[in-house]
Amino acid sequence: MSIVLLIVIYIAFVGLGIPDSLFGAAWPAMHPDLGVPVSWGSAVTMVTCCGTVISSLSSAALIGRFGTGRVTAASTALTAAALAGFAVAPGFPWLCLLAIPLGLGAGAIDTALNNYVALHYRATHMNFLHCAYGVGITVSPFLMSLALSGGTWRDGYLEAAAVQAAIMAATIAILPLWSRVGHEEPAGEKGDDPAPRAASPLALVRRRDIRLACLVFMASVAIEGVCNTWCASYLVSARGMAAGAAAGMVTVYYVGVTAGRFLSGVLANRLTSKQLVGLGQAVTFVAVLVLLAPLPLAAAPVGLFLVGFGNSPLYPNMLHLTPRLFGRDLSQAAIGVQMAASYVGSLTLPPLFGLLAERVGFWLFPVALLVLSVVVLAAFLGLMALKGWRPRRPGDGRA
Repeated sequence: MSIVLLIVIYIAFVGLGIPDSLFGAAWPAMHPDLGVPVSWGSAVTMVTCCGTVISSLSSAALIGRFGTGRVTAASTALTAAALAGFAVAPGFPWLCLLAIPLGLGAGAIDTALNNYVALHYRATHMNFLHCAYGVGITVSPFLMSLALSGGTWRDGYLEAAAVQAAIMAATIAILPLWSRVGHEEPAGEKGDDPAPRAASPLALVRRRDIRLACLVFMASVAIEGVCNTWCASYLVSARGMAAGAAAGMVTVYYVGVTAGRFLSGVLANRLTSKQLVGLGQAVTFVAVLVLLAPLPLAAAPVGLFLVGFGNSPLYPNMLHLTPRLFGRDLSQAAIGVQMAASYVGSLTLPPLFGLLAERVGFWLFPVALLVLSVVVLAAFLGLMALKGWRPRRPGDGRA
């Protein structure tokens, strides 16, 4: 029965990725249909992110009261309902209203499942699960394009809602399994979930180790956000690439992310999570140097692929390290705060870069990636030093 639970968790991660890129793919068709300017799309994204931050911070209390299974099922239902609402929304204000449950559902699912896997499964599964998320976020624009080719953007949202409803049914069906199946526990750790320690987000962020971890997440997610939002503008404005070709470079980045997480899952039984993060950051530095160097334009897709490839191990492996860094009893609250920091980083830092690039020039794109990479590495090394962690022998894939 353990394999059934794990399969549903994998499917839920694919479903988690679908809404994250669906709106961006649909918005060019949505805004003229709704009669609003293209710039208004950022309001929907902002409301969704705010909902996600709120649910991430409150997830520890919810899971402590209702359990991971019930929170996951309810959150998936909330997401499915929000996507169905998008499909029939009569106007733009309804999109902003529906973005609230969409964000609340996504944040709760994300935090609940990441903590459950960090507590109960090996680092291999954490990496493969985030690879599954990459599949969802990569496939979603393709599904929307199919819907637009034969119908409207509303059809695409109905299809996404149907997928989420199927996932909801699966999570409800396996509710009895959450407390009955066996798990792959880290060596020397008990299989039972510890009683979550009560800790407010404000109390947690007063801790230096939590602040360093949050900085790692914020800067790493900002790298992804800057690449996702501005790589095409950089390639067109600073490198002279055709707009059509530049638009496809975001896919190149996400292919790198998915490939990096798949390889991390393969290597997680041979290398520790710390080593995977360190190697990934080394690749990221090489990638940024490729973008900074006066190389032919053909080298730019290689650089973007490597940025995604190198940055990809950090998020799942830092989440998997959380119970070891802060204690199993505090891991749910710590993961909630870390993920809230991630969403804040993705919401604020890419727009700030855009404002700066408009004034100075998009040649700053690789410079910004370099600065963010330095912040990630410095904060990660500071956290490891604060915890007194030294490199461990490879083989357990967890530390």
